[in-house]
Amino acid sequence: MRAAAPAPFPLDDAPLLDARGLSFAYGPQPVFAGVDLTIGRREIVCLIGASGCGKSTLLRLLAGLAEPGAGEVRLHSEATGNSSGKARAAAASVVFQSPALLPWLTVAGNVAFGLDFACRAKESRTVQAARVNKALAQVGLAGHAAKRPQALSGGMAQRVALARALARDPEIVYLDEPFSALDAVTREAMQDLLVELAHRRQAAALLVTHDIDEALRIGDRVLLLAGHPARIVGEWRPDGRAPRLHRSAALNALREEILDTLAAPAAPRPCIHST
Repeated sequence: MRAAAPAPFPLDDAPLLDARGLSFAYGPQPVFAGVDLTIGRREIVCLIGASGCGKSTLLRLLAGLAEPGAGEVRLHSEATGNSSGKARAAAASVVFQSPALLPWLTVAGNVAFGLDFACRAKESRTVQAARVNKALAQVGLAGHAAKRPQALSGGMAQRVALARALARDPEIVYLDEPFSALDAVTREAMQDLLVELAHRRQAAALLVTHDIDEALRIGDRVLLLAGHPARIVGEWRPDGRAPRLHRSAALNALREEILDTLAAPAAPRPCIHST
């Protein structure tokens, strides 16, 4: 087993998000148990695993949209100062698999949606408009603010969803397979955009994906959730700055290690690998 690569954030810098001992069940059926994970500032963490293992549920717990049956999620933030779900939700944004745009609103209206929610500090319309314009410019849609969702391509609609998340100026963005329905070229462009925005804004991101190649291409760390009940059974730190070249020898080796670990999810302890 190779030694772990250096962390993508200073070792003396406390993680932005720290989750310990998380468990969750639907009735008597446990989904996952004893899950520990951290997300550092400016870090993109990719969470992979088989369908139905609890990836999306774990994302919802971390984002403050649901509460765990056991364990604690703490967001280390001067803005929140506590670990309540409401505080975590206020400091985060979520991008789902479907853009979920409101058809009766313009692109600008969709991006502004949520800026008036009670969990946010009150802002003037001028400040909110500036947020919307900035977010649209960051995703390359500055000239499309007046369009309706029906006039957008799939890739453009997903960019609007990402702009809506960025307009909240989050400390961390949670993404639940947002690129899975896109064609290969658009998907890669959206991956590049996510990396660029995370580095430019110095915000953290947790991306849930079924695509191992996507995770290895853009993740600073890749976590594998597996087992019954599920837990984190592997961690990988791809070498080099994201976005990385597809199918390099190093990434191919990590991909095989992930597949081997996924085939044997009952490993006695989590494994940490790097290129």
